[in-house]
Amino acid sequence: MSDRQKTIMLVDDQALNLTIGKNLLKDLYKVYTIPSAELLLNLLETVTPDLILLDVMMPVMSGYETVGILKANPKLAQIPVIFLTACSDEESELKGLSLGAIDYIMKPFSAPLLRKRIENQLLAEEHKKSLQMFNDNLSEMLRQKTDNVIYLQNAMLVMLADMMEFRDEFYAGHALKTQKYMEVLLDAMQEEGVYPQEFATLDKYECASGAKFHDIGKIFISDAILNKGDTLTGQETEIMKTHVYAGLQMISKLEMMVDDSSMIRHARQIIGGHHEKWDGTGYPAGLKGLDIPLEGRLMAIADQYDELVSPRPYKEPLSFDEARAFIEKGSGTSFDPELVRLFIKVSGCFEDAAKEDSG
Repeated sequence: MSDRQKTIMLVDDQALNLTIGKNLLKDLYKVYTIPSAELLLNLLETVTPDLILLDVMMPVMSGYETVGILKANPKLAQIPVIFLTACSDEESELKGLSLGAIDYIMKPFSAPLLRKRIENQLLAEEHKKSLQMFNDNLSEMLRQKTDNVIYLQNAMLVMLADMMEFRDEFYAGHALKTQKYMEVLLDAMQEEGVYPQEFATLDKYECASGAKFHDIGKIFISDAILNKGDTLTGQETEIMKTHVYAGLQMISKLEMMVDDSSMIRHARQIIGGHHEKWDGTGYPAGLKGLDIPLEGRLMAIADQYDELVSPRPYKEPLSFDEARAFIEKGSGTSFDPELVRLFIKVSGCFEDAAKEDSG
């Protein structure tokens, strides 16, 4: 037990019982003698004891009523209460215990029994507090460990995405810009209540962050194809498409290494869905309409828009108006019509984000 002297409040309407109780306990504990429940409740506003010895049969407010008030107050509910009573019937004892008392002591007091009951209960409270502290510390350690694991896995993904962009000289900044476009679309979805059931399954921040990794599988594509300064041949295009499969394999391996990460879950849906088309003519699975994950349908617009307004070695960039018209024309074929409608409404924000990143 702690070396700190414990505080006990002895509540009884009989002055003799208060005197006897204090004399029995004063050498071991700091004892407050209190003649009524009302005075107890007043004192508890400023002093919190380690234990309360509470007489059952008192005028005005009984011990039963008092313990009910204590247990209803979150600040007082954890203070252990031992009932003092002259009643020896089982029904009275059961009533007291059911109200929240931790023990029953019969009057008149037996000095050794009183001291031992109090000692045992205070020791039990010490153990309970120690266990709670251990559990709290353990929970915090596990939380920190989980946070560290998530941080490390996310940092690894960011590093891989950066490596991919470093290799792909024509796509520098593409991942960051598409992330900003995703943020615009997600904010607009939330504001207008678009696809509320699907949106409710998303972590908006983690979904936008996952956009950075949509092309992470390109790390397995050769530099000769990745940095080719001309239009790809049919065979090269098929090879380029394999970046989706490679990206999904990378994400699947990461998912097996960690218990849970919403960013990885969103990244997987983005990687696998951003080349699918609304009419089912996309890849890798030929998904159609709402079978395409929401993250993929959003990313398809963000990815295509940045491709259109950015310079490439095989084409000049389109104007913002031309890019908006291209996306609008693809409504119902390449892109989700409802998301295209939303895109048109916030296309000015897309334009602002593109200009900001282009300097």
